[in-house]
Amino acid sequence: MTTLGNSWNVISKRKTTYDISPSFREYLKKYRRESDIPNIYRDLCHFRESFPCLDPQGNETLWQTVVYPSVEMDHLKKRLTAIYAQLKIGGNVALTEHLNIDRIDFGQFGNSRPFRVRVRNRFNDNYDHYYVKVADASRVYGLELEYILSPNRINFLTYDNTLIEEHIAGIPGDVFIRDYLEREDLNRVRVAKEFVKFNLRCFIRLLGDMRTVNYVVDITPDFEEVQYRVRPIDFDYQSYAGTRNMYLSQFFEDNQPVVKLVSELLNFPTIQQYQNEERSLISTRVRLGKKRFNDLLAIMAEDPLAPDDHLSNLIEELNCHHETDAFSRCQSMGDMVRTQLEVMLQGF
Repeated sequence: MTTLGNSWNVISKRKTTYDISPSFREYLKKYRRESDIPNIYRDLCHFRESFPCLDPQGNETLWQTVVYPSVEMDHLKKRLTAIYAQLKIGGNVALTEHLNIDRIDFGQFGNSRPFRVRVRNRFNDNYDHYYVKVADASRVYGLELEYILSPNRINFLTYDNTLIEEHIAGIPGDVFIRDYLEREDLNRVRVAKEFVKFNLRCFIRLLGDMRTVNYVVDITPDFEEVQYRVRPIDFDYQSYAGTRNMYLSQFFEDNQPVVKLVSELLNFPTIQQYQNEERSLISTRVRLGKKRFNDLLAIMAEDPLAPDDHLSNLIEELNCHHETDAFSRCQSMGDMVRTQLEVMLQGF
């Protein structure tokens, strides 16, 4: 994980949003990602007022808590509870009578302009979250690839132009770097190792825009030490960017404290070892999910997911990076993902 001077990635405008194609819709139905959930995103946009959502320390966040007229809110709560039942308990609404929609937040940031729904258990005051977003095909492909290729399982549902995502728990990357990276009890070597593997996982499946606000760090106590796992939470830039560096997290300026940590603690043979460990695991996942993976990539190869100039430029850069001409035959970003995996998993 090295950088070239100050050649930081910069994203200055929102990406193009792509509709889910009929063939991709059939794939989602086949693998039970498509559901008869209420098509609710447009209705959630009709809030009456909003105010800043504060973190536990009382600081403003990027979210706005939104307020609806009472009659409309009652109607929304029933539909949002039904969605939660579909996402979590197989659609059994009878098991949700003790649940309440406690709060709805709106995020004006990012491409998906999400709503975050907080569901509270009235018996024990425990709560959970899920997200309602516009169903951009790039993001849905990214979620599916995450499910197939990564060590993480993720639950989501689609219907028409609505995407429902479960909450991915963890410490936001910017908070982790700010508040945890210098702690004395932090296992710095394990953190460096995990970021090397995370960087490889993103690059090998062409998931871009991994700035600190787009991933979380999951910290799990183990019997001797603490385990760390870095998980992406934003999939909008799945095989969309036209430059190699956009798929490498070390080229984002806010990740430089982690890049410095890796360079200080890990030598090149060790980095190669961790990368090869991850390649081996991904190769195994591809073999185990071969039918689903091939179904997905066949449809992805037919869908337009990036401007033509992004594709042509990325072909040139990845050919140069891997010292090959294998990418020259690619006609789509789906072809690029398949070729990237073939090139990087060769021998595993």
